[in-house]
Amino acid sequence: MTTRTLQKIIPSVAVSDGAGVKLRRSLGYARGLWHDPFLLLDEFFSDDPDDYRRGFPSHPHRGFETVTYMLDGHMRHEDHLGHQGDLGPGDVQWMTAGRGIIHSELPHQTAGRMRGFQLWINLPAREKMKPAAYRDIPAREIPTVSLDQGGEVRVIAGTWIQGPQRTAGPIQGLSTDPLYLDVQLPAKACCTAFVTATHHAFLYLYEGTATVGEDHQALPQRAAGILSQGDTIQVQAGPDRARFLVLAGKPLREPIVQHGPFVMNTPEEIDQALADYRDGTLTAPKPAT
Repeated sequence: MTTRTLQKIIPSVAVSDGAGVKLRRSLGYARGLWHDPFLLLDEFFSDDPDDYRRGFPSHPHRGFETVTYMLDGHMRHEDHLGHQGDLGPGDVQWMTAGRGIIHSELPHQTAGRMRGFQLWINLPAREKMKPAAYRDIPAREIPTVSLDQGGEVRVIAGTWIQGPQRTAGPIQGLSTDPLYLDVQLPAKACCTAFVTATHHAFLYLYEGTATVGEDHQALPQRAAGILSQGDTIQVQAGPDRARFLVLAGKPLREPIVQHGPFVMNTPEEIDQALADYRDGTLTAPKPAT
């Protein structure tokens, strides 16, 4: 077994997106700042409704997947096909934009805390033009495992291994084979996550303090910690506990060309996505030949 080490820190920066929603962006805040297959990670956190009330009005996507994970508050989503849903605390939406989807995400509350994450995961070239789809996963369907030294892990995607026990999250079988964990540790507790040795992985600490690896490198709060390759990820909480995301996935090793909400493999495909959006055919199935 090889324990991964902390190789690079990508601090989050304060940005505004949608119709003025204030959030922090680590992966993806600058062009090319990706960790294949992961394209972007946003954290939104505010007790002030003025920071989030206008939400993310209708906007398009093509060529990748978005994962919205709510910790607090309610977010209502709608798409061009008339689908609607309400994401509440602990809920997840896993959306595959594929060929194209036009959707909106709007806070479904007028006061209180709004807190959560949005992750973008790339799609392989062969899947970028498949039909759009999404799955809303209520909190009750996400397994929670108690850890040996206290704390717990929520298994959103992939499988958590603890001794002989294997706990599978609701998201399985995707091309990028993602692992998505939300881990809570009490003060000084340690945990080890088993991962595929060749997958790319990173951590995002959003509460408390923590160190990574056998050499106990400090992981800054609200920063993406890019990890080396290896079979295991070892994290130890500091004196005031820790809560963090563990994210790993199979790298696609394909060209990435991004233009705002479109992520394709060539500039020509981006031009086509823009033309399709202007023409109103972004979401239409490809005509039979």
